[in-house]
Amino acid sequence: MRSSFPSNVFVFLTPGLFPDARALILLIAALLSSNTVAQYDPGAKTLRVAYVEFPPITYQTDDGAPAGSFIELTRKVAAEAGYEPDFVYLPLSRAYLYLSTGRIDVWLGVTGVPSLVDDVLESWVSPLAVQLSAWYLEGTPALDHFDLLRGKRVIVIGGYTYGGLLAWLEQNGGIRVTEAPNHRAAIEMLKRKRGDYLLDYRQPVQEVLTEPSDSVIRESEVRTRNAAWVFSLAHPDAALLRDDFDDAYLRLVEKGIVPPVRDITEGYTIPGFPGVLW
Repeated sequence: MRSSFPSNVFVFLTPGLFPDARALILLIAALLSSNTVAQYDPGAKTLRVAYVEFPPITYQTDDGAPAGSFIELTRKVAAEAGYEPDFVYLPLSRAYLYLSTGRIDVWLGVTGVPSLVDDVLESWVSPLAVQLSAWYLEGTPALDHFDLLRGKRVIVIGGYTYGGLLAWLEQNGGIRVTEAPNHRAAIEMLKRKRGDYLLDYRQPVQEVLTEPSDSVIRESEVRTRNAAWVFSLAHPDAALLRDDFDDAYLRLVEKGIVPPVRDITEGYTIPGFPGVLW
């Protein structure tokens, strides 16, 4: 049987070369340690990948593991591109900050975030669409024009900027904004008539509409945006990372492993939606 003991140790086991047994043991331990380190691949390309609470697209499980459709897609694309994702769970505002400072390399997010425009590169490939909706109670008029929010109470989710829309809402005195800590709490606030409309994304709301009393909830589309891999320009190889991810996605499409490439459009916006947010 071949020994796993490092061969370069035996050169030191010459009689008389190391009379101090303690020193010999320390040397052997150091060599064993260096041999272990040598087995680590220093060329492994690890990326710090931020994700936020946005089920079922990205979220953290009860035991602290990253999960969601975008997480699994990222695992496949990163592996195809030759990278190892190190997922970091962050509040949305922290993800924005860490992108701008380079503390994370890529965010599983959306395109067109005004506060990030000078700090990031977005993938050309968009794996899915993200829809912002207005949720309301049965009997409330559907939100078919953005001007209908004037004079109304609007519930929003804490930590979300809605791509600059939140700041616009807060600067318009005729709209009263109230904050909910999470998606389920927001639905309960709406049912208790603590707001006229809830602005929240379709996918996470659909995940929490599980109670029989939720049948009174209705939905109007407000805005559709494109999900993307958003790379920090603080990374010296940001452009290369983007190209690697885009190319990897295209190869996986050819293999039938990931969904076909989506046509990127400006997306839908409700009539009256503010044209300039920030």
